[in-house]
Amino acid sequence: MSLTEHLGELRYRIIRSALAIALGAVVVMVFYDQVLDFLVEPYRSLCARKDPAFCSSDDLFTLDPVEGFSTRLRVATYGGVVIALPVVMWQIWRFIVPALEGREKRYAIPFVLTSVTLFLLGGAIAYLTLEQALEFLISWSGDDVGQVFQVSKYIRLVLLMIVAFGIGFLVPVLLVFLQLVGVLTPQLLLRGWRFAIVVIVILAAVITPSGDPISMLALAAPMTLLYFIAVLIGWLVQRSRQRAASA
Repeated sequence: MSLTEHLGELRYRIIRSALAIALGAVVVMVFYDQVLDFLVEPYRSLCARKDPAFCSSDDLFTLDPVEGFSTRLRVATYGGVVIALPVVMWQIWRFIVPALEGREKRYAIPFVLTSVTLFLLGGAIAYLTLEQALEFLISWSGDDVGQVFQVSKYIRLVLLMIVAFGIGFLVPVLLVFLQLVGVLTPQLLLRGWRFAIVVIVILAAVITPSGDPISMLALAAPMTLLYFIAVLIGWLVQRSRQRAASA
């Protein structure tokens, strides 16, 4: 396709993705109270099991008349992205398909399913470790410091943690894709495993919004495991292609 046709195709895919996100945001907006309770649960659970002096209150507060509305919009937007993730990943795949050979095009469904599954897995790990991360952060604020959290600041931290973990878990999908199209080889990735671990740790430190060691470890450890799984998948695909070529 020409450059104009590529830009037209890109606009078409972006519009479809935006519509899917908008519909997902409407769904989250309808169930906002339930979603908010779900996001606040780790903090309330922490306050319930700790000494009363540890948390001044397990309720969140607003300091601005428009803060509640802006927080609702933020939650709806992030939630819309999560709900529309299968559609977004499918549109990304459909955009890059023309540049692929026939044998790579058959990986469309595994690409979408794996991407969505890993993103949700990363978000789930972020949510499950959030209580420990909050405990670490609060304990470092000092014994004489009371904890009163703004709803916008708390929700922003939780949402960014979930998104950061989800994106981090998508890196192995990118590595597998680059191996499928021949940009990288499993041998190259395996030789550079020490450098890869250093990069993963640095990446986990950079994209983790809270910066606490618990969250960084919770992100870096699975990413390291997924890195070697991506290498194994690339090696299996390479071996299968070699057998097919020999046959």
